[in-house]
Amino acid sequence: MTDEAEHALPEVFARTLADYERHLVAERDLAPHSVRAYLGDIAGLVEHADRLGLVDVTELDLRSLRSWLAKQQSLGLSRTTLARRATAARVFTAWLARTGRIPNDVGSALGSPRPHHPLPEVLRVDEATRLIGAATELADDGSAVGLRDVAMLELLYATGMRVGELCGLDVDDLDRDRNVVRVFGKGRKERTVPFGQPAAAALDRWLAQGRGELARQGSGPALFLGARGGRIDQRAVRTLVHRRLADVPGAPDLGPHGLRHTAATHLLEGGADLRSVQELLGHASLATTQRYTHVTTDRLRRAYQQAHPRA
Repeated sequence: MTDEAEHALPEVFARTLADYERHLVAERDLAPHSVRAYLGDIAGLVEHADRLGLVDVTELDLRSLRSWLAKQQSLGLSRTTLARRATAARVFTAWLARTGRIPNDVGSALGSPRPHHPLPEVLRVDEATRLIGAATELADDGSAVGLRDVAMLELLYATGMRVGELCGLDVDDLDRDRNVVRVFGKGRKERTVPFGQPAAAALDRWLAQGRGELARQGSGPALFLGARGGRIDQRAVRTLVHRRLADVPGAPDLGPHGLRHTAATHLLEGGADLRSVQELLGHASLATTQRYTHVTTDRLRRAYQQAHPRA
């Protein structure tokens, strides 16, 4: 339950929440943190419904949903958070209607404030090159960790994959004949992403010279291993990216997701179309990918203002 609740929910609401949790885990195959986020939002909704005097989800209506969002707004929550909670409510009521728990999807008409998305910081091409170059220089001693780090940085920048997707890769997910990698994204959706020769060469060196040194009994099929032989974790990858970017003068302090933004921006600046970039990144909505067109337009505008005599 959320912090707003100081009493237990009625049993009918609690049962519905438990059924919804099973749906999110078993049918939608969401990651644990996504399940917690959805449940936290919907727990707050049903708690609010209980306080309004509703005794069952069949009594939910558009007015009660709007009342819940208004309450959230009065607490000073950001537009981004309000938009996320409105989305969570719409997903929940759609599930209620689809499973016959309510006769109509009362949340389908629920609006939400447009979240403010600041433009992501990205590296310039030369900064991305220096980032990987700095890691490559450190790997000249042939250490297994150094070879692994270069391969991970190359693959993150080449594919724009999420850090969780990188950590979840197995050796068999690589297809070196075609230079593509099989990636499992949000909701375990599978996609195939190409990578270039620099990433391929770094992966070959890691697999041929580095991985065997770190592998231990129980390492399993993980593509990237930690110092103790287990599958690399996301924290280690984030630490690596921050540390290597510190070696690049003037570069913004980005994490792995910053490399994802960078890859998308450089693809679009290089002439890739939005649909292709959407597929490469595994975005469910083209609107998410369109954010990067704002980044490229903003950079183009700055270049124009600096270079054109009548800007």
